[in-house]
Amino acid sequence: EHHHLAAVGRDIGLAAVFNQGRYDFGFYAGRIYGLLAACFVLVVLLYENGLLYRRLLAAYAGERAERRRVQEVSAELAAANRELDAFSYWVSHDLRSPLSAVDGFAHILEKEYGARLDGEGRRLLGVVREGSSKMNRMITGMMQFSRLGRQAPRKARVDMARLAHETLAGLGEDARRARVEIGELPATEADPGLMRHVWQNLLGNALKYSGKRAAPAIEVGARAEPGHTVYWVRDNGAGFDMRYAAKLFDAFQRLHREEEFPGTGVGLATVRRIVERHGGRVWAEGAPGAGATFYFTLPTA
Repeated sequence: EHHHLAAVGRDIGLAAVFNQGRYDFGFYAGRIYGLLAACFVLVVLLYENGLLYRRLLAAYAGERAERRRVQEVSAELAAANRELDAFSYWVSHDLRSPLSAVDGFAHILEKEYGARLDGEGRRLLGVVREGSSKMNRMITGMMQFSRLGRQAPRKARVDMARLAHETLAGLGEDARRARVEIGELPATEADPGLMRHVWQNLLGNALKYSGKRAAPAIEVGARAEPGHTVYWVRDNGAGFDMRYAAKLFDAFQRLHREEEFPGTGVGLATVRRIVERHGGRVWAEGAPGAGATFYFTLPTA
């Protein structure tokens, strides 16, 4: 703007010289108009810059508030984890001790005095032992669910096909009785130990729920999709009603009676927690009596 004023002054001087001292307002009126227009544009730009600066300050203040909020939530989460650790210790020690005592004394009673009991007495004693055993399994499952859910994934290259084969080989007689086809499974970046738990639960469930078939059949496969890989385990077992599919991955939720298919109800909840910790998701499809397919995704390595 300083240069603009100098140019206007120069024009006025020249006009005075060439017009013998007479000022020609028409000559330099356009220059004055241009100067005013430039000043107006400058004011508008300063105003816009002021608005941007105010938005920047507000964003910075919001970011600081967000950081404080994150710190507060992190502190709350750390406190909750400490309480969970204390609760886990209580469950694993203080609750298990009397449970073990009940089962131990029931075993002694069965061994030493079983002959003196009638049929009903022995049945009731069996109910006590089975109940304590079931409770012990549930505590074990709950502890595993809690521990695996809080464990930070230690990612490495995982050969998913090899891991699925190794897991299947460790599942005993049920795995040998069923026809299991494991297709091509792309490798991924994940925690090998946690992925082993995923395959143990999914393959174990498939074997369990198809175990009553004359010819149990299980298929394991994968497909690539944009940004992730979808893995699945399909069986020809009991299946389930899709109306209750949302409950499958909740802890201690079961769609079949304990007498039909024993279990703790935490296996699929553990699968969901592990997969979500890796940035994936889980879902299932099925129909009563027509088998089921369980899917999980992992980000593309």
